[in-house]
Amino acid sequence: MMKIFGATSTTDEVLDGINLRGKRVFITGVSAGLGVETARALVAHGADVIGTVRDLDKAHVNTKVVRDAAAQSGGSVEIIHMDLADLASVRKVSDAMAAANQPFDLVVANAGVMATPFEHTKDGFESQFGTNVLGHFVLANRLAPLMRDGARLILLSSNGHRFADVDLDDPNFAHTPYDPWLAYGRSKTGDALLAVAFDARHRHRGVRAASIHPGVILTELVRNMDPADFQAAFTSMNEQHLALGFPPFEVKTVAQGAATTLWAGITADAETIGGKYCEDCHVGEILADDAAVSAFSAGVRPYAIDPVRADALWARAEELVGERF
Repeated sequence: MMKIFGATSTTDEVLDGINLRGKRVFITGVSAGLGVETARALVAHGADVIGTVRDLDKAHVNTKVVRDAAAQSGGSVEIIHMDLADLASVRKVSDAMAAANQPFDLVVANAGVMATPFEHTKDGFESQFGTNVLGHFVLANRLAPLMRDGARLILLSSNGHRFADVDLDDPNFAHTPYDPWLAYGRSKTGDALLAVAFDARHRHRGVRAASIHPGVILTELVRNMDPADFQAAFTSMNEQHLALGFPPFEVKTVAQGAATTLWAGITADAETIGGKYCEDCHVGEILADDAAVSAFSAGVRPYAIDPVRADALWARAEELVGERF
């Protein structure tokens, strides 16, 4: 009998009874929060995980729980340095993976930045679009030849995609006044669209892709906000959520937040999740253009899963990074 999971399901519940011995997984951003929990749950079930981080010293401390789980289960974890905001770093790591020629069953584009000040990556891209979208675009495509038939790519999007569609004419805010949440929304829409485009290009061999909204979890993603400002914004968003008639909102634990990644990446039927936007361990509802939403409510805007828009982003991303895939 198929198990039904939801918003409060945890990583261990989603993977209950599943043996991942021999499965290889690549995860970006395993030095904190969702990345650590995703890696821990996978190795606890026997998987072999390669995780990337920007700060190896920080990761060594924060991934002890992952190493402990691996020691008990027979799984393994390897932590390597990679900076998504530096495409040379991404290419160096992907070249090393290609040279090792060991296949992957799951790739999780987990790392990201949120609501950063106006900055640029080493390659000159606006930092959120460059890190969240273009860094993962190059990585996923360079790892694609290593993905076994039946493998999956999971990209972390967010319901923050509803702040904005991608702007393919001005991706770096050269002509648009910069707003950190507008930029975040663009980047999370970009991640959702990349899943659509990647899935379309690889499903003929059984490799599927999906984007996921993990829910609202208090992780290091909020590090760029003043704590008082964050609390004021959070309170205001919750009041709006209730005023629209939605049920009381609850922040997720990290184990609940990472559950949708593992549901879409391991547990769910491939045809169910392929090319889709998922949340709360199910495929997200497509919202009408005029649907009222809060910062905490569910659902995906049609522009974030539009295949035509996804192909346009793909072509623009190839132009920007100087590689054709």
